[in-house]
Amino acid sequence: MEEPGSVRVDSWLWAVRQYKTRSLATAACRAGHVRVGGERVKAAQPIRVGDVVRVRIAGMERVLEVRALLSKRVGAAVAAEAYRDATPPPPPREVAGLPPRRDRGAGRPTKRERRELDRLRGRDQ
Repeated sequence: MEEPGSVRVDSWLWAVRQYKTRSLATAACRAGHVRVGGERVKAAQPIRVGDVVRVRIAGMERVLEVRALLSKRVGAAVAAEAYRDATPPPPPREVAGLPPRRDRGAGRPTKRERRELDRLRGRDQ
């Protein structure tokens, strides 16, 4: 049975809109993508205010500090107040040594752009 002042971790993750459904939050717990206090937790693990929850979503880890306990899904504005996002910023995408990429949807490269790409790739003659 849950202790007073605590909520199941899968229910809380669903309520604060980190997962679209509660079953997805439960599956993430089973897969080991959810950690509380640095340890993997089961879906029924109770969490309290002040706990730090680490969640891996789409290959990126989010660090959430519990500010309020929610067991039912609420509006986005209320859900955002229930946690403090302490996720570090992602590393810069541009890595030295990689060729520049064209914007998606920019269409086919012109003859001039194609020649520049060939020069960058070392295919020029």
